[in-house]
Amino acid sequence: MDLDAYSAAHRERWERLDALAAQRRLSGAEADELVDLYQSGATQLSQLKTTAGSTLQGDRLSVSLSRARLRFTGTGDNLLAQLPRFFVVQLPAALYRLRWLTLVYALATIVIATLYALWALGDPQVLANFGSKEQLAQLADEDFVDYYSANPAASFAGQVWANNAWIAAQCIAFGILGVYVPAVIFSNAQNLGVTAAVMFAHGEGDTMLLYIAPHGLLELTSVFVAAAAGTRIFWSWIAPGARTRGQALAAEGRAMFTVVIGLAIALFVSGIIEGFVTPAPWPWPVKIGIGALALAAFLVYMLVLGGRAARAGETGDLDEFAAGARTIAAA
Repeated sequence: MDLDAYSAAHRERWERLDALAAQRRLSGAEADELVDLYQSGATQLSQLKTTAGSTLQGDRLSVSLSRARLRFTGTGDNLLAQLPRFFVVQLPAALYRLRWLTLVYALATIVIATLYALWALGDPQVLANFGSKEQLAQLADEDFVDYYSANPAASFAGQVWANNAWIAAQCIAFGILGVYVPAVIFSNAQNLGVTAAVMFAHGEGDTMLLYIAPHGLLELTSVFVAAAAGTRIFWSWIAPGARTRGQALAAEGRAMFTVVIGLAIALFVSGIIEGFVTPAPWPWPVKIGIGALALAAFLVYMLVLGGRAARAGETGDLDEFAAGARTIAAA
C-alpha cells in the first residue's frame, strides 16, 4: 500500500470527521454524516493496520475516530470511561485471533499426554523410573487428593492463580524466542501424561479426572491461549508481511498484552474454582458443571463476542485504547 497516496485520497473525509467531532452542536444531517464518516474511517483504519501496521497516518486517524466516538458515548473524566469498550470489543477481538493456535496447542497436549501415559502404562520399567512403588502408591492414594485441601482455600486459590498467571506471562513474554512456548507445552503435557499413568496404574484414574475437571477446563484453556499469544508474537517477527519486523512485532506485542489482562482474569476464576470448588464436599456433577460453565462462558466471550468485534475491524491493539484515553484526558 502507498500510504501517502492512500492518505491523500481520504484526507478530505478525515478532515471533515475532525471538524464535525469538534463542533459543539450538530444538526440531524451533520450527525448522520458523522456516523457515516466514522464507519468508513474505522474500515480505513483497519486496512491501514492490516497492511502497514503502526503508522503515523493510522495513529492520527485512530485519534480522530476516538474523538468522534466520544460524540456518541459521551465524555468521561478518567480512563474508566474506556473500560467498557476494552472488555466488550478489544479484549475479545484479541482472543478471537488466537482461536486456531489455541486449538493446535490443545490437541498437541492431548496427543503428547496420551502417548506418555500409554508408554508408561505399557512398560513397568518406565513407570518405575518415576519413583519407588511406595512413593507412587503414596501419590496415587493420598498425595494427589491431599494437594487440594492441604492449605486454606483462599491461600491455595491465590497460590494457584499466581503460579498459573506467571506461566502464562512467561509464554507471552518469551514467545518471541520461538522455542520457549513449545518447550512449556511439551513439559506440561509430559507431566500430565506421567501423572495419569501413575494414577491409572493404581486404579485411581477416575479420581484424577474428577479432581482435574472442575478447574482444569478453564485453566488449561488459558495456558493454551497464552501459548498461542507467544507464538503469534514470534511469528510476527518471522513473517511480518507488508510491515517491517519492528512494526509487526510492536503491533502484535500490544495486542497480546491485551490478552495478558484477559488471561489474568480467567486464571483468577480457575484459581477460585480450584481452591473452593474442587475440594468441596459437593456432588461431582455439580463441581464439574461449574467448571464446564466457566469454560463455556470463556469460549462464548472469545469466539462469539470476539468474532463479532473482529469482523467489525477490531484488532485488539492497545494503541486504540491509549488513543481513546489520550482523547479523554484532553477533553
